[in-house]
Amino acid sequence: MNEILFLIADLWLIFAGFFFGWRFIRRYQNYFLGIECLVVATSATNFLLWSLLSGDPDNPMYTIAYFLDAFSRSFGFTLVLILGLMMVTHRYRPRLWHEIGAFALAFLGGFVLIALHQDGVYGVGPATFFLVTNVIASLFVLYFAVRVWQAGARGWAVATVIITVVAMYIALIYDFFPWPFDDAQRTLFYAAALATWGTQGFVYYYAYRALHAHNARVGTRRAARPEAARA
Repeated sequence: MNEILFLIADLWLIFAGFFFGWRFIRRYQNYFLGIECLVVATSATNFLLWSLLSGDPDNPMYTIAYFLDAFSRSFGFTLVLILGLMMVTHRYRPRLWHEIGAFALAFLGGFVLIALHQDGVYGVGPATFFLVTNVIASLFVLYFAVRVWQAGARGWAVATVIITVVAMYIALIYDFFPWPFDDAQRTLFYAAALATWGTQGFVYYYAYRALHAHNARVGTRRAARPEAARA
């Protein structure tokens, strides 16, 4: 039963990452959120294949899994997430070097932190770093939720707060407080984590869409005012 839950959660994350990642790029030209979602989906795909076909820590797919995990938990689903949301909260328009620099930093973070990974766990230092970056990103997401609420999409705002709090809980127990009732492979935890991250992509996309539509309506009204005044 635990394995079935893990499989369903991983497939959900794969779908959400690829589907909403492509939509962020195609509809909003938001490469920050789009590429990060695609990276998460790729990571989930690799994790699933490794779990089904190997499960061997010496398999290169295991190293790839932890590199992509470190990529997202260091600067991917943290700094990159913040920059991506700023495109709708602050009308931020990144230059190409902003996008390249942010992902280069995430790659660097992944390489450095994977070197500190030993025997399936991170040390206290990297684990604390992951937790701090998660808290910082989560605080900005909560601000994003306030903006979504003010835009009138209160359901998506509430959903954003709930899934963000759940994701913060996942980040807290990831390295520090493993569930005592879980098995040795932490199957239940990973099922919960994968389901949470997939739902984050789903909720954040529709909250982003709601705020983007609100901004467009406000911009249209402001642009129409000078025309009305001249008439």
